[in-house]
Amino acid sequence: MADRFRITLGQLNPTVGDLAGNAALAARTWAEGKAANADLVALPEMFITGYNAQDLVMKRAFQLDVMTHIDQLAKDCADGPALAIGAPWAEGTELFNAYLILKNGRIANRTLKHNLPNETVFDEVRIFDSGPLGGPYAVGNTRVGSPICEDAWHPEVSETLAETGAEFLLVPNGSPYYRGKLDTRMNMMVARVVETGLPLIYLNMVGGQDDQVFDGASFALNPGGRLAMQMPAFDEMVHHVDLERGPDGWRVVQQPFASLPDAWEQDYRVMVQGLRDYMAKTGFRQVLLGLSGGIDSAIVATIAVDALGAENVRCVMLPSEYTSQSSLDDAEAVAKALGCRYDYVPIREGRQAITNTLAPLFEGRDADLTEENIQSRLRGLLLMAMSNKFGEMLLTTGNKSEVAVGYATIYGDMAGGYNPIKDLYKTRVFETCRWRNENHRDWMMGPAGAVIPDNIITKPPSAELREDQKDSDSLPDYPELDAILDILVDQDGSVADCVAAGFERDVAKKVEHLIYISEYKRFQSAPGPRLTKGAFWLDRRYPIVNRWRDPS
Repeated sequence: MADRFRITLGQLNPTVGDLAGNAALAARTWAEGKAANADLVALPEMFITGYNAQDLVMKRAFQLDVMTHIDQLAKDCADGPALAIGAPWAEGTELFNAYLILKNGRIANRTLKHNLPNETVFDEVRIFDSGPLGGPYAVGNTRVGSPICEDAWHPEVSETLAETGAEFLLVPNGSPYYRGKLDTRMNMMVARVVETGLPLIYLNMVGGQDDQVFDGASFALNPGGRLAMQMPAFDEMVHHVDLERGPDGWRVVQQPFASLPDAWEQDYRVMVQGLRDYMAKTGFRQVLLGLSGGIDSAIVATIAVDALGAENVRCVMLPSEYTSQSSLDDAEAVAKALGCRYDYVPIREGRQAITNTLAPLFEGRDADLTEENIQSRLRGLLLMAMSNKFGEMLLTTGNKSEVAVGYATIYGDMAGGYNPIKDLYKTRVFETCRWRNENHRDWMMGPAGAVIPDNIITKPPSAELREDQKDSDSLPDYPELDAILDILVDQDGSVADCVAAGFERDVAKKVEHLIYISEYKRFQSAPGPRLTKGAFWLDRRYPIVNRWRDPS
């Protein structure tokens, strides 16, 4: 029996639906493993289809196309190491989330996912059937157990594999990021190692898919839960891991650890990577956004330049008579610091034309929110016209605080294809700006240094849609608002919980009311990268028509 076993891990970035591209990526990784004398080349969960493919995998024509590519991949990778790859697997009327072992030109074995996640962004219960508890598969004379993603978050699958002869565990994952996920994931895997006494190799994919970003950070644990290998977060990498057999069984050979970023860097990387992959995978190359001189558009412009390069970002200032000189100066300063294109398109004339057009209908009525929203919607019209003309995707710039309480104008500043800060509360926007001014990484395409002027960070937030307007005129100050939103949205708490935390009941009720009546706006809003388990989209699904209010 061999005393050494080498696995080549593909911590890679597949694209949903790109079966040919994903298969080619798998074949290149297999070739690297073959050149390195690997016994097994491993790829993440559902790699051939990309993940999370949602209802696409239920389409029969898609399933047949998947199997065509898997069969060809098996033939292409016949002469060399086994190849483990995630794929949907249909048997009769049933459909499974499977891990296929390709060897000698055919599918030599398959593992079927048993525990199907049915929470947050996952709907696997409505898509897949639950596979039976099974045993390990053989690679040469070695028996490998592969709990698929969620299966490793529960003890029974790993315990069954250990009891039926698995010598170590290889866990393929499509595990998307949320804040704190790395620690939660590590704790779960340590528990499986302690329970089974087996080494465990955790393989996760990287890259963005719609609102989800997969963070990689693959690792290996030896018995006792001791870390033996740590791959970087978010980076694509093909990496070789060796196991050696001793008197007590297999052990992962110790390797130097990649350092993992802190929480602020993780969030920022997710926003950059989410935009970068959304653009690349949808075929867009350039973006534009309205640059107001405020903090939200400043951080979005910075994220865009870091993701795509300054040459692919257009910033547009669309001033009205209410736009302050400091906003004009601050917007131009951001664009210059980032090195991106800056266009100046005043809206006064267009706004006056719309006002004149509506004057006969609005005669005798006082000016109100209607006139403010006209400005926002005119800006949206002009930005969408530029998007159409130049082939540049429009980015929206509303933070999570505004998205939560509806302080964004539908068909106005909500217009656009992607929102990089959709899951970032306003208070975290401020701190993220400070973090980016003080930090630069090699994965950022923008310049180092203080790219966001301090005046933007310190001045009172304002939409500047009327004279002397401030956000605090109609909302609690952002630290208070965000703390209430965290309770009501992220923690799914009650008004009573807000009161217990020290907030006024009337303020909490107002915020709750604003959240519920804004659901229709969120239903039509652009996607954006998920940073928390309380993100607005798949994590939190509420009816648009809803008369219930917390009676507490």
